[in-house]
Amino acid sequence: MGSIKDYFSSLGKGISSLVKGLEVTGKEFVTPKITERYPEDRETRHVPQRFRAVLRFIYDEEGNHRCIACGTCERNCPNGTLTVETKMVDTWDGKKKKKLDRYIYDLGSCTFCQLCVTTCPTNAIEFNNDFEQAVFTREKLVKQLNYLPEKPEPKPTPEQIAKMEAERQAKIEAAKAAAAAKKAAAAGDTPAAPADDKAAKALAAAAGDPEKLAKIQAAIKAKAAREAAAKKAGEA
Repeated sequence: MGSIKDYFSSLGKGISSLVKGLEVTGKEFVTPKITERYPEDRETRHVPQRFRAVLRFIYDEEGNHRCIACGTCERNCPNGTLTVETKMVDTWDGKKKKKLDRYIYDLGSCTFCQLCVTTCPTNAIEFNNDFEQAVFTREKLVKQLNYLPEKPEPKPTPEQIAKMEAERQAKIEAAKAAAAAKKAAAAGDTPAAPADDKAAKALAAAAGDPEKLAKIQAAIKAKAAREAAAKKAGEA
């Protein structure tokens, strides 16, 4: 008797559940459809700005980027998605400078963690929301982000050229003064005050400041004169 009662109880629950399911299905059947159609609605589709789709360089209106090729993004990437290739160039003042050569980004291995963006010291890169990145071969997922040609080093201004020439001449004069002082000291004519390392370093450091250079030279001459006078007094 109990088994029959349990049977009809279970049957009633099953029918009740079926009716509830048909009720939900019936409501959805007459509800207006809100399914988004893609790619037919590509022109009107809204993609949130914070959606991370692909990494890109930030260029200004003149085609300049802010990457200094420091490699911080490459070091912080957890799976080697980024490769920063650099090169050395000569600047107008004769120095060497490291510049970006190629910035390689592998979209296929990117986890979109954004560590590269948040740790970039110059805010040179960002993620955009262009999600249409489907390709047929994996090789096409490897992108060079600095797609514009790298600009040459800027030419110096007349003021910079004049300053550089003044510094060069000041260094030459300081070297000549140090050499003459060493020669005179070796001959025993004058004391070797200007020829010591401290004086030579002071002259070289003040090469770009004519006023400071003149003060140092005057101090060296005064020291030499005092030492010469002391030497004569000792000989007498």
